[in-house]
Amino acid sequence: MVGLSIGQDISIQYGGSARVLGILGSGGQGTVYRVGFHGKTMALKWYDLSKISSPEGFRRNIENNIDDGSPDKRFVWPQFLTEVNADGEFGYLMELMPDNYVQLTDVISSFRQVSDPLTGMVGSRPVLFSGLYANLTAAVNIVSAMRALHRVGKSYQDLNDGGFFIDTETGDVLVCDCDNIAPEGSNFGISGKQGYMAPEIVRGMAVPDVQTDKYSLAVLLFRMLFRADPLEGARVLGAGTLTETARRMAYGNNGVFIFDPNDTSNRPVAGIQDHVVSLWEFFPQYVRDAFIRSFTLGMGDPSKRLIESEWEQLFIRLRAEILSCICGAETFCVNDLTAACTCRCPACGREYAVLEYNKSKIKAPMYCGYKIHVCELDPLYTLTETVLGEVVENRLDRSMPGIKNCTPLGWRAVLPDGKVYNVRQGKGIPVWSGLRVEIGNVRARVMQPDARK
Repeated sequence: MVGLSIGQDISIQYGGSARVLGILGSGGQGTVYRVGFHGKTMALKWYDLSKISSPEGFRRNIENNIDDGSPDKRFVWPQFLTEVNADGEFGYLMELMPDNYVQLTDVISSFRQVSDPLTGMVGSRPVLFSGLYANLTAAVNIVSAMRALHRVGKSYQDLNDGGFFIDTETGDVLVCDCDNIAPEGSNFGISGKQGYMAPEIVRGMAVPDVQTDKYSLAVLLFRMLFRADPLEGARVLGAGTLTETARRMAYGNNGVFIFDPNDTSNRPVAGIQDHVVSLWEFFPQYVRDAFIRSFTLGMGDPSKRLIESEWEQLFIRLRAEILSCICGAETFCVNDLTAACTCRCPACGREYAVLEYNKSKIKAPMYCGYKIHVCELDPLYTLTETVLGEVVENRLDRSMPGIKNCTPLGWRAVLPDGKVYNVRQGKGIPVWSGLRVEIGNVRARVMQPDARK
């Protein structure tokens, strides 16, 4: 028997049973059901054994992952295995995905299919990030989750857009499909999704591992930022429907990055992929350089691929350099620095003060709402969500924003005239040109046109 019936009770390993309440969806390996278990609604993934090469080893690996525990809070980790039924079938229980999360596949395509519960008519609904901050926070979270996984000696093995769910308002991320995760050196028949597989897997020279995860991660990040396949340009699109041999050449033996600086044969097609070119020009050069490295040197040499900490620092910096102007425009400060090292909005011309950190290359524009994260001040700090301060509106002078201390840690503020003030939690200091802020052993300096001149 493949598939479960509504109302059916499924025995759970080590005791209890889960009752099937409905179907949530189906995929390549089986079906996911909504179930009730000990008074709680959960998700049950039930396998089609014909899609698994080694069911016993596969089940044992899930059991080991349950015993090891999740490497990071972002993973929707297996919690309980079911008993094996008379047909040898089994599944596992996990937490339900919250309603406010959408699959990254829908985010990349910018819409999701929805059906009207009354008429059954199928339509589409836009799926967009609330802004650049949420988009880049999602990138930070994805990279941090993969870094946590690889640090415990395991690889995801099937890293693609279907395995991630995003809160598009905040950029929070949940990683699902964790049943293929395995210790380095182990593989249970999974190869990956077309377009995401590393070239050595496409060529049949390797099986998924940490190194191939790194390639798949670069593809996923590129698709999320640029809404395109990094290897699908004129040469690939011009070939029409790809045969298996042509696909192996395009993605395995002879892939060419659409923005390869030394090979223009696979550039984006004008009139079809113009949005890709616009987005490529929009992002700073250091972002473009990272993807060029990933899809040139990193194509043939896994050791040249960016490691997770490099991606993490890149997106932490990029997120800090967002300028979200009061006119509604968004850009990156590094693209619009003035001669005085302040940041100017390209849409309305408004200038913003810039905060420079002594431990990183970050130049952060001081717009109201900008949050100062610890990881921006200290590159060695691994918690990417911890906020130290925020730029807020000055109630007495709206033209002069302030930096508010959001932590119990006291700050030292050195004013341009040399006076020193201690800034306690909940208090702030105006953003004056020449202001220096000392937070522990980190120092930051404000650069801003002097409005009093």
